[in-house]
Amino acid sequence: MRSKVIAGIVAGLIAGLPFGIMMQWMQAPTPDGSQVPMMMMVAMVVRSESLLAGWLYHLFNSAVIGALFGVFLGTTAGANTSRNVALGATWGVVWWVVGALILMPLFLGMPAFAALRMPPMRPVAMGSLVGHLIYGVILGLAYARLRRAGRMEPSAEVRATRGR
Repeated sequence: MRSKVIAGIVAGLIAGLPFGIMMQWMQAPTPDGSQVPMMMMVAMVVRSESLLAGWLYHLFNSAVIGALFGVFLGTTAGANTSRNVALGATWGVVWWVVGALILMPLFLGMPAFAALRMPPMRPVAMGSLVGHLIYGVILGLAYARLRRAGRMEPSAEVRATRGR
């Protein structure tokens, strides 16, 4: 894929799937003492209680964050796999802080960093960190693969067909 943005979007969606599955399994405590899947809390950000809405919003964010990776780090990352893994992991941690620790609590009516301040939420925050790291590593790997694939020269057959 030649476009850094398109490669970032596709890589973001690829990375978002396993992270979303992880959030579907992770349980978060509620104020009434029960537990809900973390993906339900994602849905609540968009004022919904639908897991489908949570998934759609999560995948939208995965694509946007992947596109931003391509825009801001695409030239630095390129097709180098080991560099992309490190950049992806760092990108995941940045988005854990920005998204999970600051924006999500604010959208849910809580103060920034609430998950770290509330003892019952600390395991969820740490699980979210792991999920963001996994997302970032997969993003970096997928981005490198997609950028490498975009740079491959066409086969002799394709070149011969284009010459006609």
